[in-house]
Order: sequence, then C-alpha cells, then structure tokens
Amino acid sequence: MRGRPDGGQKKRLITSVFVVAIFIGFLYAYYGSSNRGSSALEYGKSLRKLGSSYLGGEDDNDGKQDEASKFGDVEDDVVPKSFPVCDDRHSELIPCLDRNLIYQMRLKLDLSLMEHYERHCPPPERRFNCLIPPPSGYKVPIKWPKSRDEVWKANIPHTHLAHEKSDQNWMVVKGEKIIFPGGGTHFHYGADKYIASIANMLNFSNDNINNEGRLRTVLDVGCGVASFGAYLLSSDVITMSLAPNDVHQNQIQFALERGIPAYLGVLGTKRLPYPSRSFELAHCSRCRIDWLQRDGILLLELDRLLRPGGYFAYSSPEAYAQDEEDLRIWKEMSALVERMCWRIAAKRNQTVVWQKPLNNDCYMARAPGTLPPLCHSDDDPDAVYGVQMEACITPYSDHDQKARGSGLAPWPARLTAPSPRLADFGYSSEMFEKDTESWRNRVDSYWNLLSPKIQSNSLRNLMDMKAHLGSFAAALKEKDVWVMSVVPEDGPNTLKLIYDRGLIGSIHNWCEAYSTYPRTYDLLHAWTVFSDIEKRGCSGEDLLLEMDRILRPTGFVIIRDKQSVVDFVKKYLRALNWESVATTADASSDSDQDGDEVVFIVQKKIWLTSESLRDTE
Repeated sequence: MRGRPDGGQKKRLITSVFVVAIFIGFLYAYYGSSNRGSSALEYGKSLRKLGSSYLGGEDDNDGKQDEASKFGDVEDDVVPKSFPVCDDRHSELIPCLDRNLIYQMRLKLDLSLMEHYERHCPPPERRFNCLIPPPSGYKVPIKWPKSRDEVWKANIPHTHLAHEKSDQNWMVVKGEKIIFPGGGTHFHYGADKYIASIANMLNFSNDNINNEGRLRTVLDVGCGVASFGAYLLSSDVITMSLAPNDVHQNQIQFALERGIPAYLGVLGTKRLPYPSRSFELAHCSRCRIDWLQRDGILLLELDRLLRPGGYFAYSSPEAYAQDEEDLRIWKEMSALVERMCWRIAAKRNQTVVWQKPLNNDCYMARAPGTLPPLCHSDDDPDAVYGVQMEACITPYSDHDQKARGSGLAPWPARLTAPSPRLADFGYSSEMFEKDTESWRNRVDSYWNLLSPKIQSNSLRNLMDMKAHLGSFAAALKEKDVWVMSVVPEDGPNTLKLIYDRGLIGSIHNWCEAYSTYPRTYDLLHAWTVFSDIEKRGCSGEDLLLEMDRILRPTGFVIIRDKQSVVDFVKKYLRALNWESVATTADASSDSDQDGDEVVFIVQKKIWLTSESLRDTE
C-alpha cells in the first residue's frame, strides 16, 4: 500500500482545513465587527488594548500597567503608543451612570426610589480602558452665545425629544441643526416671559429676577434641555440645571452642548452633591416628582439646599387644577410645607412660590413632636458625597440666626467679599484676599500661554477639578465662560464658600468617573489633582482617560503639578491624541509660593474612527 494515495486521509485533511478556515473567518467577523470603532484613527495609528475590558476580561499587563500609573518611575517600554478606541455604541458612555452595568452586575435597586438613576461606578475589572469615540459626522461645537439657540445635530444625534415635545417648543430639528426656541413644558411661549412673571409675582424691581443682585444661584430640578437656566444668564443669575439620564435621556447633554451649566443627578436616596444653603431659588416646572413620598424627604433636601429666605417656585397641576387627586396632593403638600415653616410668597395662575424662613424662630415655636423633626445636632448638612438623605429640617447656624439671613453681599460684590462661613475653616479674610489675587495672576498667565491657540469665543464650558476657594473661577468673571468648580470629597469641604461667592460647583472623587456626558467641557484645570489621587493609590492612567472622555475635541487641559506628574502625562500624549501647547515653571507672579509646581498645557486633537469617517463622507 506504500506510495498509494489514501483518498480517506486526503478528505479528512481537506475537511480539517475547511473547518479551521471557517473558524478563523468567524473570529475575524466577530472581533472585526465588535471592534470596528477601534479599527483606525484619523492619523492611521495602530491600536493596542491595555488592561482589562469592561466585561471583566483578564488584565494581560497588570504589573506593567500599575508601574506605568506611578508618576515617579515611568519607563518608556510600558507606556502605550496608542489606546484602543471603544466601540461606536459607547460614544455617549457615562461609566457611573451606565444602566448596562446595573444589568450586568445584577444590582438590586429600588426603582421607585430612583436608585437606578443614582451613581453606581464599575469596579476596576469592569472599567473601559479605551478612548470614547465621537459620533459619526461630529463637528466642533457652535460657539457661545449662538450655541444657546442651536447645536449640530450630528454631535447629539437624538431627535426623539423634538417629536415628543413638539407642542412645547423644547427643540426643533432644522436641517443639520437642532434649534431651541426657548420653550418648556410649562412655558411654551418662552422661558424669558416665564422668568419675568416670577419676578413680577415676587415684586422684584423692574421684574428682574436677580432682585438687585440678591438672587444669584438657582437650582432647576428636572430641567429638560435647560432653557430656564439659559435665559437666566442674561440677568446675571447662574443655574445648576439638574436632571437624570432617564426616559428624556440626553437632555443634560443638550444643555452642555448649548453652553449652559448642567449636571446629571436625581432626587433619589442620596443627597445632591451641593452643600447646605447654596441656592437662593429652587425651581420645578412639571418635573414629575412626588414631593410627598417618604415623609417629604425630597422637599426637605431642597430645604437643606436653600439659603435663609430662599424661594421654591413650583409650576405644576397641583398648584391650580381642581380635580380630586390634584386637590388632595395640594392639600397635603400645603400642610407639609407649613410644618416646615415655609410660607406662600406668591401664587398666580399655575405657579406658587414658597419662601423659607430667615431664622430658627418658627422651628422653635412648633409643637413638640411636630414632623418633620429637626436634624440631630451631630448631623453635618454639608457632608454630601454618597450620604443618604434624611427626612429632617436643617436648622440654621448661630451666625445665620443672629444675622437673620446669609449675610452675603449682593452680586457681583459677593464674588470678592469674604464669606461669613470662612470662619468654619479657620480662614481669615486676608487669606481669602491673597488667594483671590494669587489666582488672578495665575489665570492671566494661563491666558497669555493660551492666546496663540484661542479666540475670545473659543472656550465656554470650563471645569476646575480642584477648586479650593473658587478663585480660579472668580478670576474669569470678565470672560464669557462658566466654571464647574469641583471640590474633592476627601479634602476640606470648601464648596459652600464657592457658592457663597455666587459661583457653582459639585463635590467629587477623582478616583471615579464624573457625572457628565463625553465631550462636554472646553477646558479642564487640574491643580495637583494627579498628586492627590496618587496618595490615594488611584490610577493616573484612569484619570487621563476620564479627562479625555469629558473633554471636547480641540479642548485644553491645564495641569499644574509637580514635575514628575508632567513627565508622566507627556508620555501619554501620543496615545491620547493630545499635543503639547506650553510648559512653564513660572506661570504666576508668586512662583516662590508654588514651590516646585510646573504648568503644562495640552490640546486634544479632533479625530474620528474610520467608520465615522466613512459615514461622514
């Protein structure tokens, strides 16, 4: 038989080759399609995956990744030449507000309490370790103030709100743009007229909602696309527009794309990330919140946030409708706010405005056992990050009781006037004034370094990642920008001083992702943020990816930190598609105070995946 062709063997060999070919083809088709968003960058760079995948794959480079995340010793051979690009379906990923994560981790949440809209961050093994791609056809956003009224449809390709709210003038699709006429569920004919009517109800001078500078900070709950906050800006009033990532998803994304201050959050079980006595006005227009649930706990959270004498403007059917259910709700809500010592400041047509008391006198005069109770004396009303709400009334401090109010100067004087709450930290007025002047010089130097790259309208949405007293934002008052001043949750809780200056911000932990959509900020300012997270054992690489996620294409990062941090970041520029703009060790007139701090400014390049480029073409 030797030398004779074996027909059966040849058939088996052909069959085996055929099966292997089919298997390889299947692998190519599967991985090629699932990773098509990472197939190529505009620059033609090859991509390499580092670390663990979101779905919990094993980290193939644990030791090297940990080594690369330390700022003091970064070796060239462990620094990536490129990061992988996430699949296109993740172009709007918010890691700590990702409902897919909730399903995958089988978290047991109470939907009736809105826990599924609260923050639930992925563990390290489930984090994305890739660059978030822009959507197909992405364009550099329209500049402020034009952006208040129109954005590129390609940047937020969601038009369901335009159809769902077509009779309420939320937004209108017009060719390549989405137009915002200024309407809302309750103010179809324009937010400007609605705002003037509230000012008129309260007898404010000239129907101006800012009340001669005494009303400056506003919280808009269930804000929609934030047209209420957008039209308050012209009155020198700044609004924290708040909404969850719910059935009206992308509403906060639209707000930020328009250049309007906004934050993803919900009145659920945890306190909102703002300190007590932060807002002069809270607003709810058809926000669909059950204010009576759990002994009025959500209304008590607003009470915590309102300043002495602050207002709550409520526009809802319960305020005017005559059917049995609405009348029941109105009766119970009226009884609740009366026990909270709120009074009706004005009521007209479909809107009621309640006012919070100026001091503790009414609380002390309530009958024993009256609900809701006063909070315990050991409760810290400014502890907010991950802290559960309490169904209790936060009484005023001794200072507020004596002052019969917050004691704040009207805007804009309050921006540079020392807050009465400085004493809570042992800070003096002289320290405050020195900090204000120091950051004014630093910001002037930043703008000199940025000047070759920017025009007067290049920047709109800014974030100060470690705001301290808010002096970075204060120094930008004359610029047509707004600043989200972030105070790290593990440091001095100075956010209340920032609100006392008439500025806005939030508490956050930079070891986690921030509650915002991708591509929402034009500039990030990171003063010793990398050094701080290093002390906590968190990953500098993760922070870089998070900063890239929330930074708009063509946006800037200003890093002010020690030299080893700057060296660490420089090694990732190519992988992130960032480019260096400037480096200096003397970006302020008080460089001796800065010690060894170095200023490093980078710009994010605009890039698209190959699939996005094809779709655009």
